[in-house]
Amino acid sequence: MTVRNLDVLFRPQSIAVVGASLRPRSIGAMVWSQLSQSGFAGPLWPVNPKHERLGEHPAFYDVRDLPEAPSVAVLCTPPPTWPKIVERLGEGGTKAVVIVGAAGARQAEAPASRSRHDRDDWVARTLAAARPFLLRVVGPGSVGVLTPSIGACLGAPACSVKAGGVAWVSASNALTNGVLGWAGARGLGFSRVVALGDEADVDAGDILDFLASDPTTRAILLAIESVRAARKFMSAARAAARNKPVLVLRTGQDDPFDALYGAAFRRAGLVRVDSLDDLLDEIETLGVGRVAAGDHATVITSDPGVAALAVDAFTAAGASLAQWPVPARDAVSAALPRAQAGNPLLLGNDAVPAEFGVALEALAAHRETGTAFVVHAPTHSAPVAEVARTLIAARRHAYRGLLACFFGCVDAATRDELHANGIPVHTTPHRLARGFARLVDYRLGRELLMQTPEGLPAIIPDEIEAAQSEAREALKSGIAELEGERAARLLARYSIVVKPGPAGARSHEAVEVEVRMLNHRVFGPAFEFRAEGALGLPDALHEFALPPLNPVLSRDLVMRSPRARELPTETLLAALTALSQLVCDVEQIVALRLTMRVTRDSVAVHEPHLTLGAHRKPLAIVPYPRYLEETFDWRGMRLTVRPIRPEDEAAHKAFVAANTAEDLRLRFFGAVRSFDHSQLARMTQIDYDREMALIVCRADPSGATETLGVVRAIADPDNETAEFAVAARSDMKGQGLGSLLLSRIIDYSRNRGTRWMIGEALRENTPMIELARRAGFQVATTEDPGVVGFRMRLCDAKPDVVRDTAP
Repeated sequence: MTVRNLDVLFRPQSIAVVGASLRPRSIGAMVWSQLSQSGFAGPLWPVNPKHERLGEHPAFYDVRDLPEAPSVAVLCTPPPTWPKIVERLGEGGTKAVVIVGAAGARQAEAPASRSRHDRDDWVARTLAAARPFLLRVVGPGSVGVLTPSIGACLGAPACSVKAGGVAWVSASNALTNGVLGWAGARGLGFSRVVALGDEADVDAGDILDFLASDPTTRAILLAIESVRAARKFMSAARAAARNKPVLVLRTGQDDPFDALYGAAFRRAGLVRVDSLDDLLDEIETLGVGRVAAGDHATVITSDPGVAALAVDAFTAAGASLAQWPVPARDAVSAALPRAQAGNPLLLGNDAVPAEFGVALEALAAHRETGTAFVVHAPTHSAPVAEVARTLIAARRHAYRGLLACFFGCVDAATRDELHANGIPVHTTPHRLARGFARLVDYRLGRELLMQTPEGLPAIIPDEIEAAQSEAREALKSGIAELEGERAARLLARYSIVVKPGPAGARSHEAVEVEVRMLNHRVFGPAFEFRAEGALGLPDALHEFALPPLNPVLSRDLVMRSPRARELPTETLLAALTALSQLVCDVEQIVALRLTMRVTRDSVAVHEPHLTLGAHRKPLAIVPYPRYLEETFDWRGMRLTVRPIRPEDEAAHKAFVAANTAEDLRLRFFGAVRSFDHSQLARMTQIDYDREMALIVCRADPSGATETLGVVRAIADPDNETAEFAVAARSDMKGQGLGSLLLSRIIDYSRNRGTRWMIGEALRENTPMIELARRAGFQVATTEDPGVVGFRMRLCDAKPDVVRDTAP
């Protein structure tokens, strides 16, 4: 399970605290005290057989005695009681519980091994009791789940929490309490707070999935040590990063595969931070302001020394100040004749507060000047409070957002007023610059997610089948290690050239890249690339990467080498992409190592060694599902139905342009003229783990691919329901393409185990309504009188899939 029933954790209608108490310092007392004073508007029900009342609230002997099933329950009782309580709650209709108590709490004399065994047994019994009711379990050992905006405090945090725009997610109670205290002292708040505890059921991937579409959360801060289910985590993280910044701090960095975690985060579009200080700063930057970080910024200050500090800070953070165009310089000079127009913009030591506002207004028309940063040390002529009020009044002029730094001299009232108006406040230029640099990292990472990869010549399906057959036959014959001619033959299927013998003596004209593929216990197949620099120094390349790779992702990898300009880019990218495709296609490859000798003109592989095995961890990212490709003759045309690929963007743009305005209105429920690159990239670069788009296409007279129709199904993270949409090109309507595509997406979703397929159409879209009826959908009215809904049961309810967890 993933997001199913998580909504009740964050939007409960009623809350029960099982084990609520008045005994000082007990968990039940701490939970009940915080919840009863949090301002929650719904019913609160304490459950404790030893009490008749807790304050003004009547207490209940057992959960079966409650007036109705609570939306969510907080368990503060000993572990042996959990399974029965959860079973009774599930029978009544409760959808989630938060277990605050520590799972390992036992008598001091109990042996450690017995304690661990008992703990695991209690947790297993609790999950078994929850499963028939789809009841979600947070914890055990969670400090709680908090939604401050509605007073839903489901746990015992060490301090009260204000509402804000950032979500905090961590498995550590101590870290969570520390961050909440730090933020509270600075007047900062959170949209959601989730302390995951032992993650027996609800884990980081589940929460990311929920927060990805949570309208109250503008950014997500994640502190984790490990990933439980890699495929689910990567899919959820990619979905979240498309919508909002996600910053991650990984604790326990002594792991030898910490760099692999970094590669996974980067691939998912997450921004990794190296310290808790950096993560805390983002509560200010992202939780308060709405900053659209471009590549550049403009610093506005009054003092040359402060300006120098700011420039140093931006340089150290790897960020850059904007190069002003001449019109911007002229506009500032005209508005502020005493200022030194440039970046940094120096207003002068005797500048008054109003001049900061004039500067923002003068720069407003010149978007090339980027995000505005006001860095100010208090002066007699420009006190902090007055400058702050000026910034608040002029904030609308800051096109890409406004951040301020007052060197720690801002009082609480002024700080809170700045926060209320969406202006983050940092205490030093270095913290401000680092915060900005991470926003830039997020934008660049998101762009990498949305890039349009260049296509490579397709591997002939017969070659793929031959490679798969060779691997299966070798294993059947008891051969698990492929070297020499056997390995070369398999690699040749993917146009990877193997040269006999070792790579030879190193030279300054060649880079030798040691390539290794390992079967990681969390992320499954992963590549490691190493190349030594001059004089044997390890400065040329050391990177991890997750397959599948394409030329764009390979380029991102290669460009991190200081010697990237010396390498034959296109040839090397083709080799890396082909190697990735081999690993994705041939599931029997459990390990691989080889040397790539790279010169300015060529790439050759030496000494390949492949290890085969019957069992390999699944890929963390689902590759292109080639098995869905199908080519056939249709009404005099040679057509292909296949999953959409990133390189289909140009053809998809032409497909949209070839449709009439009326057909586009019916498909998209409103007037549509065209789509920009980012929208088209979102349509063509899909996560095959939870979304499928099948296109029907043919070759035009020039041999280019021509898209004639598309059907799309997007499943919820639980694979309970998939929403579909189908369209044929306007000049191809009436030829049965819509029915052809719809039948295939129904079959695909049914085979995937999706339970329901749903859709909608405008009421006047009679051809679509008739198509849905013929396919077997039930057609019904919706809350919108102009829209009808479609619904079809694909398969019966099924047991939960066993989660892919690390041992």
